[in-house]
Amino acid sequence: MNFKFSNLLGAPYRGGNVLLAGDKQLLTPVGNRVSLVDLATSDTVTLPFEQAHNITRIALSPNGVLLLSVDEQGRCILANLPRRIVLHHLSFKAPVAAIKFSPDGQLIAAAVGKKVEVWRTPGLGKEFAPFQHVHSFTGAHDQVTCVDWSPDSRSVLAGCKDLTVRVYGLDRDAVHGYKPFTLTGHRDVLVGVFWIRDAEGAATGAYSVSRDGALFEWRLEPAQEEAGPSKQDGDMDEDEAEASNRGAENGHSAEDAPSTTGREAEPWRSRQRPRGRGSWRLEGKHFFHQAAKLTCADYHPGLNLLVAGFSSGVFGLYQLPDFAALHLLSVSKEALTSVAFSSNGEWLGLGCAKLGQLLVWEWRSETYVLKQQGHYYDVNTLAYAGDGQLIATGADDAKLKIWNAGSGFCFVTFTEHKMPITAVAFAPSGHAVLSASLDGTVRAFDLVRYRNFRTFTSPSPAQFVSLAVDNSGEVVVAGSLDTFQLFVWSMKTGRLLDVLSGHEGPIYGLSFSPTHELLASASWDGTVRLWNVFSGKGGTEVLQHNRDVLALAYRPDGKQLAACTLDAQIAFWDPFEGVQTGTIEGRRDIAGGRLATDRQTAASSAAGKCFHTLAYSADGAYLVAGGNSKFVCMYDVAEKVMLRRFQVSVNVSLDGVLDFLNSKRMTDAGPVDLIADSDDEPDSLAIVQADPGQGLPGAGARTRRPAIRTKCLRISPTGQAWAAATTEGVLVYSLDQGAVFDPSDLDMDVTPQAVEAALHSRAWLRALLLALRLSEAALVRRCVEAVPPEQVGPIVRGVPAHYLPALVAALADYVGTSPHTEFLLKWCQGVCVFHGRALQAQSRSLLPAFRSLLKGLSMLHEYLGKSAADNEYTLSYLTSVKRAKTEVSGQA
Repeated sequence: MNFKFSNLLGAPYRGGNVLLAGDKQLLTPVGNRVSLVDLATSDTVTLPFEQAHNITRIALSPNGVLLLSVDEQGRCILANLPRRIVLHHLSFKAPVAAIKFSPDGQLIAAAVGKKVEVWRTPGLGKEFAPFQHVHSFTGAHDQVTCVDWSPDSRSVLAGCKDLTVRVYGLDRDAVHGYKPFTLTGHRDVLVGVFWIRDAEGAATGAYSVSRDGALFEWRLEPAQEEAGPSKQDGDMDEDEAEASNRGAENGHSAEDAPSTTGREAEPWRSRQRPRGRGSWRLEGKHFFHQAAKLTCADYHPGLNLLVAGFSSGVFGLYQLPDFAALHLLSVSKEALTSVAFSSNGEWLGLGCAKLGQLLVWEWRSETYVLKQQGHYYDVNTLAYAGDGQLIATGADDAKLKIWNAGSGFCFVTFTEHKMPITAVAFAPSGHAVLSASLDGTVRAFDLVRYRNFRTFTSPSPAQFVSLAVDNSGEVVVAGSLDTFQLFVWSMKTGRLLDVLSGHEGPIYGLSFSPTHELLASASWDGTVRLWNVFSGKGGTEVLQHNRDVLALAYRPDGKQLAACTLDAQIAFWDPFEGVQTGTIEGRRDIAGGRLATDRQTAASSAAGKCFHTLAYSADGAYLVAGGNSKFVCMYDVAEKVMLRRFQVSVNVSLDGVLDFLNSKRMTDAGPVDLIADSDDEPDSLAIVQADPGQGLPGAGARTRRPAIRTKCLRISPTGQAWAAATTEGVLVYSLDQGAVFDPSDLDMDVTPQAVEAALHSRAWLRALLLALRLSEAALVRRCVEAVPPEQVGPIVRGVPAHYLPALVAALADYVGTSPHTEFLLKWCQGVCVFHGRALQAQSRSLLPAFRSLLKGLSMLHEYLGKSAADNEYTLSYLTSVKRAKTEVSGQA
């Protein structure tokens, strides 16, 4: 039962800023988690830690080790990115608009309200007070929106909502009477500020970009060094003091020419007159001339390139200081919320929060390195392929997506449906996937040519909410929401074979028996009906329940049927006898979480909590159930007891997560969290939810706070993982193999030293058996690889039958990671040849391990086939060259 969170699918980007770490990794906030995309291997993984609210800002240290993530409330987590562990916590006690590490990695600058707070970066070890506050820079009349560090990590550039750019110096602030430089002239909110560097890396000026599409170039003019004796810290002569006061009194307004208020005093670290004294002046103004607002910008000082994103979905790449437009492209229909350069400036990372788009673009070759778009409405359903390699998801946005379960990447999206997708299912062959939708169609998609090759419709319009495919892949059945009928089609011809009537409510559950020609359907009329679809006899049995039946599931051996009802009960039935064999009362198990509009406590409001989805494990030993709650419950089928309860999210930005509400957030108009915010910032993390049956949400759709819930649960056929379609996206949980330990078959002689001694004495079978008893993956792998190829058969023959599940599971793990392909295939062949009868006898317990092995072999076959196809012409050329040389030498 040691399942751990492993990945998040269906929502690659929800808002915040994206980062390109180095040249091969992309970091993005996803709700209250951070996702890491490896652009070299096309893998994506979600970091295991999560925060209490949606993450709005992330920052990475210059060496790529420390990761800072800040949520909506200003709570910060410092994590070690390579090891993926949380080091320290910090609360800024207010929302943070921008955060950035200094170039030397020693300091952190955060824009908190009207202040810029500077903190010292903690170390990697344990500290009592890891974060040390260095200074808070004030003076802004409105919120600070963006910050940037100078190359020497001694000055901070800050853009504010009061239309000014301020230059703060860490060294100069200790001087009494010092006032920071204030650069004015912009007529809209500052979006980005960036230092300009010369060839030696010294700061020579700054760029500032505002929301109205204006780019200002500022230049720092150092003052001439005066002769005379050096002065002590903070000492100014009378002429300097008079000039300073006169400059402060005669500041210009924002409508006039830009002015510089304040003056630069001497650094407290130096006893001599500094060389950096001078003044700022406006070098030039440039305008993007776009009809839309500028929403995000980034600058690469090495290449002197500026990228700007606009609310129209257009981004532009400009060469500075000439302001020459290199590229101007439209990549989205909605506003871009984040842009970022890679460290070498070759790639651009782009994010659109409203559509969930995530792009990485190489501007020199004008090609996409990454192009991902998740479901930007609720994910309603999901399904695993037969080998566990693929996951299909359908959502309210009417899109069907196919994901690689191992890498977490979506490699194909089907958009033929016009209304929300309610159910998906893979064909038994694995070469096709089917989806049912509220638009009245069931569509079949080819996973080889990626096309919609079959569309099933009903004689009269009907909205389909459930779907099932028989074990042979010949028959497709869908249940309707409004006509209360079952429609049966032929997969080969697409013809409607039969219409089954009898239910008196929407049919939300459908499942074929794994072993017999029976179809089970669950309806809101409180019944589960069994149908013999192939004989044409119609209904054969009616299983009566006290409340509405919301979902059902067959056990893999076909000897048990589970159904969940509106009163949070799970009933177990014998489908052959029509007798109820047991029940599980799950109301107290699933209870938890209180909605903002609830008038009762979480303990008293369990009336609305019930299960909406069920799934059996591959061996039928346990059952998972989820519904309108933040919990997913796992039950033991034989004992009818709860084994474990998983909380799918701790994100307080979602409704129904907290058990106790804060009375201070209640007003006369209702909860503060449900009051619409009038702020029209494009970086909003609000989620638009579709109303079922009302089509896709348009521009006038209501934006409301989503409530945590689980709409669909599926367990991988390999038994190593299970997935849940939740409000946060598709959460994937997998077994933590490193923590599984069974000491039942151990004694004093079974030690790693004994395994090493057996290997040293070339006792391969004894070493393998000792490693299997220890159940340590590294030792088992070493013993397997140490066996000579000619000894594989005798060694496999000597393995006892009760060790076969562990051996098959070990081989399944090695197939995907070991380069010894032929050697491992010999092991697999030996297991099947010498232990065929034992494998048949233990088929139920070995089914997850064999499916995992099949998954690894299928991936290996696909990889080898692709490599052979790519090298076909190269091999043909090499053989032809060799043949030509042989002919030439023969003629000579």
